[in-house]
Amino acid sequence: MRHPVHIPRNSLALHIAWLGKKSPPCGNVTYSREITNALQDRGHQVSFLHFVQDTESEALDRPLQPGDGQEVTLPCLYKSQVYTIPSLRASKVLASSLRQLKPDIVHASLTLSPLDFLLPEICEELGIPLVATFHPAYSDKYRNLSSGTQLVMYQLYAPFLAHYDRIIIFSQPQRELLIRLGVPPQRVVVIPNGVDIQKYSPGPSRVKQEYNAERIYIYQGRIAIEKNVESLLRAWCKAKLPANCKLLMVGGGSLMSSLISTYGPEQNVLWLGTILDEQRRIELLRGADVFILPSFVEGLSLSLLEGMACGLACLATDVGADGEVLDGAGIILNPQYVKSQLQTLLPLFHQHPEMIPMLGQKARQRVVEKYSLSHNVDALETFYHEMLPDYNFKVSLRVS
Repeated sequence: MRHPVHIPRNSLALHIAWLGKKSPPCGNVTYSREITNALQDRGHQVSFLHFVQDTESEALDRPLQPGDGQEVTLPCLYKSQVYTIPSLRASKVLASSLRQLKPDIVHASLTLSPLDFLLPEICEELGIPLVATFHPAYSDKYRNLSSGTQLVMYQLYAPFLAHYDRIIIFSQPQRELLIRLGVPPQRVVVIPNGVDIQKYSPGPSRVKQEYNAERIYIYQGRIAIEKNVESLLRAWCKAKLPANCKLLMVGGGSLMSSLISTYGPEQNVLWLGTILDEQRRIELLRGADVFILPSFVEGLSLSLLEGMACGLACLATDVGADGEVLDGAGIILNPQYVKSQLQTLLPLFHQHPEMIPMLGQKARQRVVEKYSLSHNVDALETFYHEMLPDYNFKVSLRVS
């Protein structure tokens, strides 16, 4: 089959078809929202393709105009924070929509769905370069059930990722793992996550008055086994902090109902659930003192970057890229000894409150210097423009 040579309309602005998630709340949703908004702010056109459950997509019946940034819904049978099951029509809707939109590039923030495996074939047929951001976390330093499960995910995906034109990963260890599993090195690019340092910044908050607290510790993320939240909760109870110290648990997940019955207001643990209002999440972070992420596995946690950007003293396990992010800017935990380490560390922040602003300033400075959303999008724009001439050269060879 002859493939069309696809040339961008001009050398600066691109039309990007972004395949990602808009719900339920998770890191992938935040990543897709922040990156696509930033790309649009810089003059790029973004068509957002995402899954909608129990809704028949009208994409095939609605005319799509090339060059228009639009939203396209793909039908799915089920979606969660972790994976998506598309309907049988989803691949047809996707291919038809891309054919009509004629984007310069497809960027898939992979939703862990069977459609991920079909994307290279669809895009090759249409002559559109394909980029993927691969989110699954991985710990190369510690072996546990969660890291073992994530390794299986990498082994499953690697043969298919080898057919993508480029794969974006968040850390060097993840890149090395994909290469060991057979993905060509030239196709795997490290572009760390970034956070909007204007939105996520230190500022006034009435959260302490709201919860009648002198000191607030906060966890933000999924309430799931791989996040190791029960070790945090056990350490919190063992630390026996005064009643004016509160632990805020922000997020939802499969373990939440069972943990609430054991850890609650009597232990000064407050469960806030999933908070969709971004301004409220920022207010909570600004009002907190210490951010804790006890995960068994991570990629590069956006929640951690948000806490750091808001100037919190941050503690996180040395998994994924989180240890690298916190090196010299926070306290790095061993995921195998989270409970005992936190049991020792938590009271120190109460006994030595001067540690909190010192660590918070270091955390904020690290994010501003290396992990801002602006830096992330700069790298992404450069990556797109460097990739497209190479892609068009390869296609021209195929059609000649």
